Amino acid sequence: MKQTEDSSLYYFEEAPIPKAIAHMSVPMILGMSINMIYSIIDAFFVGKMNNTAMMTAVTLALSVTALLMAIGNVFGTGGGTYISRLLGEKKLEQAKQVSSVSFYLSLLAGCTFMIITIPLLHPILQILGAKGDAIPFTASYILVFIIGSPFIIANFTLEQIVRAEGASTISMNGMFLSVIINIILDPILIFLCHLGIAGAALGTVIGTMAAVAYYIYYLRNKSTILTISLKTFKPNPIMLKNIFKIGVSAFLLDSFLVVSCLLLNNFSSQYGNYAVAGFGISQRIVQLSEFISMGLYMGVVPLIAYAYTANNLKRMNKIIKTTAAYILILTGTISLALFVFRKPVFYLFSMDENVINTGIYILMAMLISSLFAGITGLLIAIFQSVGRAKEATIMSMTQGILLIPCMILGNYGFGLHGVIWSTTVAEVLTCSIGLGLWINFKKKTNKNVSSSSTEFESSLEWL
Repeated sequence: MKQTEDSSLYYFEEAPIPKAIAHMSVPMILGMSINMIYSIIDAFFVGKMNNTAMMTAVTLALSVTALLMAIGNVFGTGGGTYISRLLGEKKLEQAKQVSSVSFYLSLLAGCTFMIITIPLLHPILQILGAKGDAIPFTASYILVFIIGSPFIIANFTLEQIVRAEGASTISMNGMFLSVIINIILDPILIFLCHLGIAGAALGTVIGTMAAVAYYIYYLRNKSTILTISLKTFKPNPIMLKNIFKIGVSAFLLDSFLVVSCLLLNNFSSQYGNYAVAGFGISQRIVQLSEFISMGLYMGVVPLIAYAYTANNLKRMNKIIKTTAAYILILTGTISLALFVFRKPVFYLFSMDENVINTGIYILMAMLISSLFAGITGLLIAIFQSVGRAKEATIMSMTQGILLIPCMILGNYGFGLHGVIWSTTVAEVLTCSIGLGLWINFKKKTNKNVSSSSTEFESSLEWL
């Protein structure tokens, strides 16, 4: 029976490839872009307090938010890709159970994180690399995030769960709601309520809580497939295995991001607060390019997973090919534009010439890195979508494993220059290894295909 455009399955099964990608990825790109805009506005408001130590604290706290995202992605990526594969197999009841289990496990993980980390706040500050004037600001900033961690983790999970059934617009709306509330509250909490940097964090948590409430409302009242009813909270070994085998790869990917942030914070802090601030501002600017790529490859994950389990391999590979082309074209164009207008953009965040000069140099390295990061992300997304835990885990670990020696050797061999370019070197190597894994996976798959499976073989010809 032909699906209508109002049906999520229409985009999974029948929509033209560019239309299906646009339906799933454009809302994701818009949602992530508005999050990037908020991040810039947040830095703008903090910058208006004319305190480099505060800007340093915001940068140091990125490791904590990355860790919360990593935990959320265990259940969001693990549960979301599993749901899409189940939908491809028409196992709707199991998909309902996975959505419920993923949500409640994310809440439990958030509560556990909060209970463990609050007593360890001061050791965490040392690990983050907070020094001098930045210590009290970093403490007040991350404490708010720790208290709000159950909602932050659940938000990352639910955003992917609703997208797993094709509700990409709902996913985007939740992001928009969170950011809009955030932007409204920031100046009120920071300046009118005199909460300073803690006000910026509180605005983020309140916005996240609103997004979680929105997703819960959708899943309870509007979703035609998924649910978060306690009645369907029925975890079993097979379900947990399928959630965690891919969720762990997502966790490792984000955890190594935390490690890289910690290394970056500690190494850059050796060269002064201006270097840490330069990295922080550059990271926010380059997010525009990175979020376009992330929106594309994260958006098509349900499409790839559904097509794979539905044995529509020709459609799956066309989705991958088209997405890769979009990533290269869009990321390259945006990176070039950011590079051309780099100096005026930096002046929006700081008037300190040391921060500006160092930050512009850092930005150049990050923009080059983002080109390779987009393809790396797509390769990881493919392996996660088709349930290839081995390849997904290897890819997730490779970047972090390579980055650590690159950054250490770069720091001791070339100083700040080495620290700046270490991420780019690691990203190029990771992308190369990922392409090698994909080619090897393709060859193994071809060997297992019978001589009568000519359609499958032809679907891989473009590779």
